[in-house]
Amino acid sequence: MNKLVRFFLFIAVVSAVLLYAISSLNSSQGYSGGNTLTVFNWGDYIDPDLIKKFEKETGIKVIYETFDSNEAMMTKIEQGGTNYDIAVPSEYMIDKMRQEDLLIPLDHSKLPNLKHIDKRFMDLQFDPENKYSIPYFWGTVGIVYNPKMLHGKEITSWNDLWDPDLKNEILLTDGAREVIGMGLNSLGYSLNDTNKQHLVEAKEKLDTLTPNIKAIVGDEIKMLLANQEASVGLVWSGDASEIMSENEDLDYVVPKEGSNLWFDNMVIPKTAKNIEAAHKFINFMLDPKVAAKNTDYVGYSTPNKGALKYMPKEVVEDERFYPSPELTEKLEVYENLGKKNLAYYNELFLQFKMHRK
Repeated sequence: MNKLVRFFLFIAVVSAVLLYAISSLNSSQGYSGGNTLTVFNWGDYIDPDLIKKFEKETGIKVIYETFDSNEAMMTKIEQGGTNYDIAVPSEYMIDKMRQEDLLIPLDHSKLPNLKHIDKRFMDLQFDPENKYSIPYFWGTVGIVYNPKMLHGKEITSWNDLWDPDLKNEILLTDGAREVIGMGLNSLGYSLNDTNKQHLVEAKEKLDTLTPNIKAIVGDEIKMLLANQEASVGLVWSGDASEIMSENEDLDYVVPKEGSNLWFDNMVIPKTAKNIEAAHKFINFMLDPKVAAKNTDYVGYSTPNKGALKYMPKEVVEDERFYPSPELTEKLEVYENLGKKNLAYYNELFLQFKMHRK
């Protein structure tokens, strides 16, 4: 009997030691609260110097991890293996995450710098009253093109892409919403359209674009356009800015029919263990000088009005990346269309890609 008691005592001690070791390891890796903050963001989407500045000012250690798609980000948060304190999803994913109870409501009283955000980008449909999210960067979907390679031709419309002179000249980003949305916009339909007749019509029109398409690609689209491997590309505005910094012959346009207005916002996931530090980080990123420095590094458009005065005049006044309110009114934010409709978009996009072969 004594041997049995000693055996169970031994098991209890070993278990306690293991639990302490795991807890210590998780804490050191930012997987629990305390003095660490675990941030989950897109790759190369923050100035590393700002992380060091935040750590120095607050004494909070930042653990920074990255994802390459909204879906991958949400899956990892749903699994709950890592206690992320901050994440930066796009607007349609924020809508989905709040509906699935994966976000913690924000305490606006702890975000005094929120006053610097442009009111145009607040209280939008995907997050009424910004209960769960705060704008980080925003931009558009449009067309990068090389006027020199096109012998002076100007592109102003989605329908310009169907010009026979553009045979084998167009690169498309590998995204169902972007490509199907382009087809819908070219026909005058909403890029959130769920009418199957309209969607089939858009896909059939895209099929006729096939002779002009050189490739459907991922991140390499930036290098290919900068190196003049193609003269036209469907891209996000932030990528356009980066491409144009590499090749000054390139231009960017948001087509006159309209396009996508996208947002990446900061949220606090349900997995968070350091909610207080998360609010401090969000408020820090909303400081106008911090936002201006971050914008200079990332290259996307900032929603922070206060930051604009710390940025070069030629950047702030460039309507390709800071379009007028008149143009932004014609742009649409992606809506969460639900699994069934998104699956149909993906099915049509796959059919379109197969048609090219």
